[in-house]
Amino acid sequence: MSITPLMPVYPRCGFRPVRGDHCHLIGEDGQRYLDFAAGIAVNLLGHSHEGLIGAIQHQAATLMHVSNMYGSPQGERLAQRLVDLTFADTVFFTNSGAEAVECAIKTVRAYHQHVGNDHKFEIITFKNAFHGRTMATISASNQEKMHKSFYPLLPGFKYVEFDDLAGAKAAIGPNTAGFLVEPVQGEGGIRPASQEFMNGLRALADEHDLLLALDEVQCGVARTGTFYAHEQYGIVPDVVASAKGLGGGFPVGACLATEKAARGMVIGTHGSTYGGNPLAMAAGEAVLDAVANDEFLAEVRAKAERLRGRLEQFIGNYPELFESVRGMGLMLGIKMKSEPRGLVVHLRDNHQLLTVAAGDNTLRLVPPLVIDDSHIDEFFDKLSAGAASYAVPEPAA
Repeated sequence: MSITPLMPVYPRCGFRPVRGDHCHLIGEDGQRYLDFAAGIAVNLLGHSHEGLIGAIQHQAATLMHVSNMYGSPQGERLAQRLVDLTFADTVFFTNSGAEAVECAIKTVRAYHQHVGNDHKFEIITFKNAFHGRTMATISASNQEKMHKSFYPLLPGFKYVEFDDLAGAKAAIGPNTAGFLVEPVQGEGGIRPASQEFMNGLRALADEHDLLLALDEVQCGVARTGTFYAHEQYGIVPDVVASAKGLGGGFPVGACLATEKAARGMVIGTHGSTYGGNPLAMAAGEAVLDAVANDEFLAEVRAKAERLRGRLEQFIGNYPELFESVRGMGLMLGIKMKSEPRGLVVHLRDNHQLLTVAAGDNTLRLVPPLVIDDSHIDEFFDKLSAGAASYAVPEPAA
C-alpha cells in the first residue's frame, strides 16, 4: 500500500469543504453545513467576515513577510493593543497555539534560570490537558495516546489531577518553576476550573515565587464572553498562551507576559522566522477590531446564555444520550452517556451539522461568535432530528 501525498496522520472524513459563507461551510457537492465547530474554535468571525478578509487582502498586497531583524510597526501595533487590553506588559508572536505554549514554558523556566536558579525548571501541569503536539507540549500533557511513538519525553513536568488544589500544593518541590493550566479544559471535555482552584493556584504561585501560566489557546479571545477566560475568575496570571481565534482563521498565536515574568526572555533567547509577520498582524488587528469591545462581548454572553438554556432543556428529552451541559460562554460541552464520535459523524453526514468530539464523552460546541438566533434555531432543528434518529451504540462486551 502506498502512502498518500498528505501524510496520513488525520482520520479525514468524506466531507470536503470548498467555501465558507458566514456560519456555514459548503462542500464539493454544494451542500451547506451549519458550522458549530468553527475550525475547532478558530473561525470566531465565521467564514466570510468582510473586515477580516479586507485586512488580509490589503496587507497581502502591501507587505506579507520580512525578517524579525527589522523593526515591526505592524507587530508593535498589535502588541500594544493586547497589552492595553490585558494584564500583559509584553507579547511574543507565534504561528500556532503549540508555539505559544512552548514560549510560555520557556518563559517560566527562564524567569528562574535568568538569575542562576538553574534547579527551578519543573512545571506542574494537569491531567487530561491538551497543550499542543510539539515534543515539549506533549510532554506537558499526561495523555498516553499523545506520547505513543515519541518516547523519550522531555523531562521537567509533573502531572496533577485537574481542579485538585491540594494535589497541586503537594506537588510543589525544590525544582518547581510554575504551573501551566487551561482555565477551561478543551480537548479534556470542556471542563471549567473551579473558582477555588484558580484562586488557590495564584496564591500558591505568589507564596512560592512561582509563575502561573495559562493556556488560553482555545478559551481565549472572546470565546467565553470575556476577552480572556481568566478575567471571569478575577485573577491575574503571569503568562498566557493565546492563538486559535486570535487570527480568525489566519495562523497566529501569542505569548503574553508581565514584565517580571519575561525578565529572562532577552535578546537571543527565543525567535521565530514567521512569527509576527505583517499578514498575521493584520488578521489579528481585524479580529480585535471586531471582538475587543464591551458590546461584542456582551452579545457573546447573551447568545451563550440562550444556547445553554435551550441545551439544558433539550437534553432532558434524551436521557439515554445526554447527561449534562458545561462550559463557559460559546465554549460548551454536552456530557454524553457514551463516546460522542458516533453522534458527531451522524450529525455531520445525515443532518449537515458540524460539531467536535472532546474527552470525557463530551460533544463540543464551539460555533463562530457571530451566530444569531437563526443559527441557534437551525442548530436545534438539526440536533433534535439527529438525536431522534441516532442509534445509541451498544456498550462493549
